[in-house]
Amino acid sequence: MAERFDAVLIGAGHNTLAAALHLSAKGWRVGVFEQAAIVGGAVKTGEYTLPGFRHDWAAMNLSLFAGSPFFKAYGAELGRHGCEFVPVDRPFASSFPDGSWAGVSTVGDETLAAFRALSPVDAEVWQGLASNFGHEAPHLFGLLGSEMRIRALAYFGFKTLRAKGVAGSLDFGRFLLSSPRAWLEETFRHPHIRALLGAWGMHLDFAPDVAGGAMFPYLEGMAGQAFGMAIGKGGADTVVRAMTAAITARGGSVETGAPAARILREGNRATGIELSDGRQILASRAVIAGTSPKGLRRLTGDTAPAFDRAMDNYRHAPGTMMIHLAMDALPDWRAGDQLKRFAYVHLAPSLDQMARTYQQAEAGLLPDEPILVVGQPAAFDPSRAPEGKHVLWVQVRMAPGSIAGDAKGEIAAIDWTDAAEPFAERALSILEAHAPGTRAKILARRIVTPVELEADNPNLVGGDQVCGSHHLSQHFLYRPARGHADGSTPLANLYLTGAAVWPGAGTGAGPGFLLARKLAGN
Repeated sequence: MAERFDAVLIGAGHNTLAAALHLSAKGWRVGVFEQAAIVGGAVKTGEYTLPGFRHDWAAMNLSLFAGSPFFKAYGAELGRHGCEFVPVDRPFASSFPDGSWAGVSTVGDETLAAFRALSPVDAEVWQGLASNFGHEAPHLFGLLGSEMRIRALAYFGFKTLRAKGVAGSLDFGRFLLSSPRAWLEETFRHPHIRALLGAWGMHLDFAPDVAGGAMFPYLEGMAGQAFGMAIGKGGADTVVRAMTAAITARGGSVETGAPAARILREGNRATGIELSDGRQILASRAVIAGTSPKGLRRLTGDTAPAFDRAMDNYRHAPGTMMIHLAMDALPDWRAGDQLKRFAYVHLAPSLDQMARTYQQAEAGLLPDEPILVVGQPAAFDPSRAPEGKHVLWVQVRMAPGSIAGDAKGEIAAIDWTDAAEPFAERALSILEAHAPGTRAKILARRIVTPVELEADNPNLVGGDQVCGSHHLSQHFLYRPARGHADGSTPLANLYLTGAAVWPGAGTGAGPGFLLARKLAGN
């Protein structure tokens, strides 16, 4: 006999878990079915190098989750199930080839002092931006938290016009359409400060010259200055473990090792799912797929021509390689020991270099100088490693999912099986140049290629950790397709959620929570 639930959810990433918990709290009986052996998707933690060294598989920064409307609603409950954060007062910095550095800190006037060392004028500009952030934040966070419906956007536009006036609203609209380079070069003089902030655009597929990306360097810079960062106590998986426990405590079911083979339907209505072992799981009210758009198509088959074309043509960002390092000690940064006190150290020397790296990866080439995001979580959370030891979380951006060649002309391999080691060595050579002696401190390492990221989590197509480009043609009302930014599909009772749905990638659980509130009526 088939199992029956009010809602059946495919995948146990943080968005589907957030949706399941909210629906459970509203009285729905939910069943979550995850293809992998453990929950979490990209938000998980494991001992991938040596015993006692806990590495975040993909996501490390949980600031969006800790500050989200979902956590505001369910934080106390999750806390009872073990969810715990570690506050970070020095969220990010950049090391530069000339031996200088810049960073954003919540500690006293550290940020201003670092900026003044490079450019007194830029320090004054930063101070002005930080002072005005409280006035600008409601507009930006209001937009990013809005439902992508014409009525909701019209209301948002009306509130913005009333608050800012015509001129201010037009300036705000221009900012939203600007590229990172356009805003950074208009705002700051020193190339290192531009690069420090521009590196954040690369986290969300916004290379320096991509329109619509200016808000992300601005938001990450201002939020880092105002709030710092939050990481998970013991690992990023603290959030997914707590959500799973909360769902189970409310009577829901979360099953791992249970891949979905197809979505069951009667005419134009989804009725449940069939698992790869042949079991049928029926849903009386909703089937929620936490998949990529192409993954959804594989489960549904044909639905409606326009929607199916949009899912088939959905564009993914370039991929990422992860390098997990068990360390005897933190790197000795050439720019100074102060960099040991930051959660992230970006090795992204200029806007031009970031633009070149992005274009190379888009063309299928292994970049000659990839961008590195070096995470130092054990500097804030010693539980991540044995006493006196550390883990480094090294994100290599960008890396093509399929290799067409090598921009530097050194790596002949065009498959990741053979290209992984030499490309990782290229990345580690960049780290070594900024922190001499780092290689000698490595106790063990684990390289995770774009191919392995996708094999572990099919939503990370080609190693794309943001589940789809956020460029303007695939964002806001168009994420994942016009008319479906609320997660709806042409099949009644079938919904899509996850990073491919508005408001997109990150750990804020926005897509899952917005959908669950819509389904539950609040």
